[in-house]
Amino acid sequence: MKKYIFVTGGVVSGLGKGITAASLGRLLKARGLKVAAQKLDPYINVDPGTMSPYQHGEVYVTEDGAETDLDLGHYERFIDEDLNQYSNLTTGKVYANVISRERQGGYLGNTVQTIPHITDEIKRFIYSVGDKTDADVVITEIGGTIGDMESQPFIEAIRQVGLEVGKENALYIHVTLVPYLKASGEHKSKPTQHSVKELQGLGIAPDLIILRVDEKITDESIFRKIAGFCNVKPDCVIENLTLPVLYEAPLMLEKANLSDIVCRELGIHAPEPELEEWKKLIERIRHQSSRVTIGLVGKYVQLHDAYLSVAEALRHAGYALDTKVDIDWIDSELITERSVDQLLGQVDGIIVPGGFGGRGIEGMILAAQYAREQHKPYFGICLGMQIAVIEFARHAAMLEHANSGEFDECSPHKVIDFMPGQNDEIDKGGTLRLGSYPCDLLQGSTLERCYGARQIVERHRHRYEFNNAYRDRLREAGMTLSGLSPTGRLVEAVELTDEAFYVGVQYHPEFKSRPNKAHPLFLGFVKAAKELKENA
Repeated sequence: MKKYIFVTGGVVSGLGKGITAASLGRLLKARGLKVAAQKLDPYINVDPGTMSPYQHGEVYVTEDGAETDLDLGHYERFIDEDLNQYSNLTTGKVYANVISRERQGGYLGNTVQTIPHITDEIKRFIYSVGDKTDADVVITEIGGTIGDMESQPFIEAIRQVGLEVGKENALYIHVTLVPYLKASGEHKSKPTQHSVKELQGLGIAPDLIILRVDEKITDESIFRKIAGFCNVKPDCVIENLTLPVLYEAPLMLEKANLSDIVCRELGIHAPEPELEEWKKLIERIRHQSSRVTIGLVGKYVQLHDAYLSVAEALRHAGYALDTKVDIDWIDSELITERSVDQLLGQVDGIIVPGGFGGRGIEGMILAAQYAREQHKPYFGICLGMQIAVIEFARHAAMLEHANSGEFDECSPHKVIDFMPGQNDEIDKGGTLRLGSYPCDLLQGSTLERCYGARQIVERHRHRYEFNNAYRDRLREAGMTLSGLSPTGRLVEAVELTDEAFYVGVQYHPEFKSRPNKAHPLFLGFVKAAKELKENA
């Protein structure tokens, strides 16, 4: 029988339920168990794909092309398992499925209700992720905060799962805030007590309570009080302290015997966790001997979570290179011909990540031009590749007013455009190319040098493509088309091979980077930035 672990949150949002779930997944995997993880989000959007990054942060894309919550990035980075379309469910998707089934007569004329039809759809999804991956343990995080109206069907569904699989196969973890009052110099447990009471009122008694704190709890009576008032075992109240390094969380929680307790409560017999590699990673992070500054040029930089996977992938490369990566978050709308040197002159490398829409595009083009002319390492991802192509077309190939069809439909040289006939050949979300696609690399290119391979597979999330009508013109001007689809029809990557690192890729390599296994392109980019700084 599979084991099911449910992670809920109380008091306030943003407590780090995702990090707790991901850390536990890492610990259980380190014990030899096969782990699957999923996130249930109560918002009514079908998926976050059409949501503003300011609303929801980045959209994380799985191998099979699902547009999902950013917490799935944490799961993949910690657990190092590829997730899938069953790893993220929203209220919108639940109701869309139920209504579609009702319209097709799937309920045989019965009145469709929250219970059992909505909860049954949620349960079907919970069971599916474990079945699809043949997991021993399924960890399910419930988005939102206990007490939210939107999340009540999800809470009811996981209550029912506990009854269906049996107490010995279901575990409920509640992550809650324990605030520290500086005026009185003490932590307060009352918010946790109220949150647990609210959860119990919905029919779920938590088995473990994770206390999210910014200040270490020194008064042991807090743990005893919460255990007593919330009816959990004394060792099932665990502190989760804010840490300077995200990836320390599994080791901190394991010091409190989290995986031992979980295995005990679920009747799992597994060896002690093998965490030596993870401990070595943390040691490398703590003792980095050099540092570089990377200028991240984007249009959503006010919310760093909009580029979460990119930022983490940069740091992963730093871990491998014994180098702390400082990120200078640069709003592309602020970049002008007068300000470009002031904003970018002190950085060691420039990265332009993905995005949609015309706002801030000219600033990004100036950043790509500055990197090319000043011989600074440049890494363009998705939109960032398209920016590199537009800039090169304008200033090296002398195609005046070159642009993307997305930004200027009247441009005389749409070097980036929507490709005719593409619609019939791709899986789409709206009109996006989503999920994993193979790419052939040019021998002798920067990409081949970084990957050490001639064919790769990477995840995509984009609508517009390199316009094939301009291949010869840009090649003649000196741009290398270093990555093509296996049919040769689509340009997936471009570069200036003579530069130390000037690369643009249509895909999103950040989604496949891991803290203990940096992505080769980020590794090559940060290495080039480091060498530029050391040789300056």
